[in-house]
Amino acid sequence: MKIKAIMDRVIIRLDEVQEKSKGGIILNDDAENVRNIGIVESIGSDVKSVKVGDRVIFHTFDELPILNDDPNLVAVRERGLLGVITNE
Repeated sequence: MKIKAIMDRVIIRLDEVQEKSKGGIILNDDAENVRNIGIVESIGSDVKSVKVGDRVIFHTFDELPILNDDPNLVAVRERGLLGVITNE
């Protein structure tokens, strides 16, 4: 199944849960894992600031899970995006 975003919505595939920190420390499973970074999979016709494939960070209060069988897929309004992550 493929979902196409509409209007000002952005469909984002969340990054995987980190098991180790960048420094190599093993993270506790009980710790709250805030996942607010992901890859844009679909954009609505009103979205102007990002494109499919962009890696973005967004405000976690604005996310809306959209599929029960895929918890890594969320919808966010464009105004809930905080920025595009680049390697520059």
